[in-house]
Amino acid sequence: MSTPGKVFLVGAGPGDTGLVTVRAKELIERCDALVYDYLANPELLKWTKVGCEKIYVGKQKGFHAIPQEEIEKILVNRAKKGLMVVRLKGGDPFIFGRGGEEAETLVNDGVSYEIVPGVTAALASAAYAGIPLTHREHSSSVAFLTGHEDPDKHEMHVRFEEFAKVGGTLCIYMGMGHLGEITERLLKAGLEPETPVAIVQWATTPRQRSLISTLANAVADKDAAGLSSPAVVVIGDVAKLSAKIGWFEQRPLFGKRVVVTRSRSQSSELSAALSQLGAEVLELPLISISEDEESTGEDIWPTLWNYRWIVFTSPNGVKYFFEKFYRQFDDLRSFGGMRIACIGETTASAVREQRLAVDLVPEEAVAENLAETLLREETLDNETVLVVTGNRNRDVLIERLEEGHAIVDVFPVYRTDLTNLDDDPAAMRFREAGADAITFASSSAVDGFVQQAKNLQPGEGARRPKGVAIGPKTAERMRQIGLPVDRLAKQASIDGLVRAVQSLWGK
Repeated sequence: MSTPGKVFLVGAGPGDTGLVTVRAKELIERCDALVYDYLANPELLKWTKVGCEKIYVGKQKGFHAIPQEEIEKILVNRAKKGLMVVRLKGGDPFIFGRGGEEAETLVNDGVSYEIVPGVTAALASAAYAGIPLTHREHSSSVAFLTGHEDPDKHEMHVRFEEFAKVGGTLCIYMGMGHLGEITERLLKAGLEPETPVAIVQWATTPRQRSLISTLANAVADKDAAGLSSPAVVVIGDVAKLSAKIGWFEQRPLFGKRVVVTRSRSQSSELSAALSQLGAEVLELPLISISEDEESTGEDIWPTLWNYRWIVFTSPNGVKYFFEKFYRQFDDLRSFGGMRIACIGETTASAVREQRLAVDLVPEEAVAENLAETLLREETLDNETVLVVTGNRNRDVLIERLEEGHAIVDVFPVYRTDLTNLDDDPAAMRFREAGADAITFASSSAVDGFVQQAKNLQPGEGARRPKGVAIGPKTAERMRQIGLPVDRLAKQASIDGLVRAVQSLWGK
């Protein structure tokens, strides 16, 4: 007997993935089918498991991917096949999201379901624009209204005049297309022309834009600013507090678009740090990192105890070395008594996560400095050194150690390959809009950019990015191919790279 399916009507929140509930994340990660709409952050799709069916049913003004009746049929059909279905809806499923209609259909068809609320757009827009929807001195009530009840309708049935008489804060969803009529009706009903109005577009995302105006001037100011849907309109005295307590758009990198070129497996830390500072991050993984499966280490493991030094040239080397190590040994003590050298502090931190102390880190994170520092540390005549590398590492470290009469064995544990971003959405946005800065954390990423240069050219009118390099060798490679090096990180680390980006604008 087949297992009965179930549908979860899940609120995707307003856009910022940090505002998605723990329950929503758990369901997205487990579901067999994800049915999502236009306002669900595309990043949420990356949380799904392998094999999950992803079905886009988005609705925008003037364009419906799939009619509502068909969406409901999809939910019923997948559930009756025994699948776990997540219907992911922007904001909250029961706030102007037609979640009630979908729940009724599921009841009528005998499909099991669950409702998972989300942070609705009005709450998030106000919070991220610095607008308290209630305030002891300004407003003791809040009303959620819609500019239209159905995307197919061209008239409004909300009695705005009655809400004007009640007072308090009015939050209007989907009202941009009817803003002129809405403000006119509120003015005729007695609201003062100077009543504060806030319009918040793409709330909680790096694309957020806020406008503070008045009821009399809102339409003209909106048109002059070029604001459009999706946006929430907040009307009431509380809107004027945005100028005093607004915070989201005051972050140091807000309004800046920054490209991260690290591999997908490595980009999260850098992307998160830039996002926290307000930047819109475009991830262009010009390289991919994977384990070198052909290099098993069968000639390394039996003599591991004999090495005097082990040298790690990157965090990737640390990661894949220990993955291979623990497939061979169950006990960290099998690592032996060799001393550990790392090319920089980021690599050293990766080693320390393995509960191992690092004996040597050069002041500058380049291969030449690592070799010279190691040779100054002690005489390496006929001493054995194991250098853990990738397939694209430079040979200068090995050559210099051998010149110092060390016996060097090389253990390539990972591969760096160039990727293809022809159809990548972030690459498409980069071509269309450009960026303010592009970061390179390795020479391999620079090579990847060169390989795809024709597909990564910003179009006419797009922003031309400033170049930021993590270290001298990366900067040297950038200059060799004609890329500008506008900033060089003072420290070859993620923090150093972030500070270099900030310094472009004196932050």
